[in-house]
Amino acid sequence: MTEHEHVRVAVIGSGFGGLGAAVRLRREGVTDFVVLERADSVGGTWRDNSYPGCACDVPSHLYSFSFAPNPDWPRTFSGQEHIRGYLEHVTDVFRLRPHLRFNSEVKMMTWDAERLRWDIETSGGSYSADLVVSATGPLSDPKVPDIPGLDSFPGKVFHSARWDHDYDLRGKRVAMVGTGASAIQIVPSIQPEVSRLTLFQRTPPWVMPRVDRAISGAERALHRALPFTTQARRGLLWGLRELQVQAFTKRPNELGMVEQLAKRNMARSIKDPALRAKLTPDYRIGCKRILLSSAYYPALAQPNVDVVTSGLAEVRGSTVVGADGSTAEVDAIVFGTGFHVTDMPIADRVVGADGRTLAEAWQGGMQALRGASAAGFPNWMTVIGPNTGLGNSSMILMIESQLNYLADYVRQLDVLGGRVALDARPAAVDAWNRRVQERMKRTVWNTGGCTSWYLDANGRNTTIWPGTTTEFRTATRRVNLAEYEVVRAPAEKKAEAAV
Repeated sequence: MTEHEHVRVAVIGSGFGGLGAAVRLRREGVTDFVVLERADSVGGTWRDNSYPGCACDVPSHLYSFSFAPNPDWPRTFSGQEHIRGYLEHVTDVFRLRPHLRFNSEVKMMTWDAERLRWDIETSGGSYSADLVVSATGPLSDPKVPDIPGLDSFPGKVFHSARWDHDYDLRGKRVAMVGTGASAIQIVPSIQPEVSRLTLFQRTPPWVMPRVDRAISGAERALHRALPFTTQARRGLLWGLRELQVQAFTKRPNELGMVEQLAKRNMARSIKDPALRAKLTPDYRIGCKRILLSSAYYPALAQPNVDVVTSGLAEVRGSTVVGADGSTAEVDAIVFGTGFHVTDMPIADRVVGADGRTLAEAWQGGMQALRGASAAGFPNWMTVIGPNTGLGNSSMILMIESQLNYLADYVRQLDVLGGRVALDARPAAVDAWNRRVQERMKRTVWNTGGCTSWYLDANGRNTTIWPGTTTEFRTATRRVNLAEYEVVRAPAEKKAEAAV
């Protein structure tokens, strides 16, 4: 166990959000910080998800930090191992290793109102920090549905984000549960080697072709020799997505043409009309995340694949039973059922100024001022917080906007001087969230006729940002002190009063 260590800033998590925060703090001249990571290496989502076929569905040159361009991306869409390698590279180039504390899962964070600091208990020792940046990410804690009889299943069971590489699927009968972004990458990767694949689909996704190719040596040499060409490529990719946002956020009715392209993509591979009917969504494209694959439909058309259009209802021994009563004997069950997105698991471990946990404060749904600050939790910020997700572009753009906000937050604390904290005013949090939810009403995510993982238990979309990345960048450029209460330590207040 390490001794208690006090730092100016504690960053939780070492994925894109946490490493980005660490780089930004160093650029602001803050070197007194630690990055607490529960695993034994950096990478976040891109460390945990190593399932067959795992890749990003945002182009490589857009899915990277603007301050750390990579001229050497090998493909237009990167695989998991290259993204993980990129994050290791960023860690080295920006000399972040001395700040990393591995195998340090946060057990509890408690606000100390007397000393104006956070006390943090981790599996690797205890810390205290003036400011906490929580970058645990929405895709970090796997969600496995509660299926009756699952615990009595004699075969192998695992989630896509906890892939068991020691288990050989070759020649096995496999049940794949879910048809989200992970499943549509896993299915074509394992279909050729399993003896039988039974896919449990509750809702069919819209799938567009994945226009992926190798980036040539000449292109890479050009990017290395003339760095502005990398920026231009990124700018073009960004601009195209920025233009598309309007259809998702303001004019969902214009998405019909895109649906026709998706249907044509399906028709090319799925000749059986019965199977095509099973795979055709009945909601507007974009309502759920649009998936990219040129291999998914061809895999489903193979004779060793069955598509069950109902959820997995129960498990009886080695028999899986669909909600429609269909059964199949399987050797392994793989869950591609997503993550705890709208109920951040870290929220149970954050105790604020009034003794409530963040989970209790967010009981009616997650909400934070500009996606960052929660009322009653002074000097605590989240990266990729409520309503900062994107339906069609790169999350790295949103992360960098939130890092701008973090940088200004640190500057404001410096300007105020002494032992000081900023606590988001409830009225400011409410006003921000009213604006966000008002804009959400006409978006495809709310009007498209589907139930997606973007929605919380109350049906509120607490995940997606209902605007452009430019609008979000503008909204998070500066910390507006009028939206915060300035909190001083009790001892300092007395001293001020005595003067």
